[in-house]
Amino acid sequence: MTRRARAIGQEDERSDARERALILLYEAESKSMAPTDVAEAQVLVPDELTRLLVGGVEQHGREIDDLIAAHAKGWTLQRMPTIDRNVLRIGVFELMSRPEVPVAVIIDEAVELAKRFSTDDSGKFVNGVLSAIVVKVRGA
Repeated sequence: MTRRARAIGQEDERSDARERALILLYEAESKSMAPTDVAEAQVLVPDELTRLLVGGVEQHGREIDDLIAAHAKGWTLQRMPTIDRNVLRIGVFELMSRPEVPVAVIIDEAVELAKRFSTDDSGKFVNGVLSAIVVKVRGA
């Protein structure tokens, strides 16, 4: 159970899956490995949503990174903190490929991950970039 889930006294499996996906993507980038290879190397098999997020980010990586680069005004992907970059990748993948998940949920979850694991300004940054991308990906 994550710190956030413990703090509110309940477990949110989807939030936990997003957190696990972030950790796996971070590890993959740090080790210059394919994210799905990192996921497959885990002792415990990641849950279905974690695998979906990691695999989706890997499969659609170029398109996702292009969207992020086009909407992150004044920032290159390389200049972003690694956590922010991967939180954005998860958020963009969800906006593109999980229409059943409300936009507000996707953005809120991404902002919470960025606040918890990255810099003081990361929540605002992630919110701004995803809010700009959502118009392109999901329309008004």
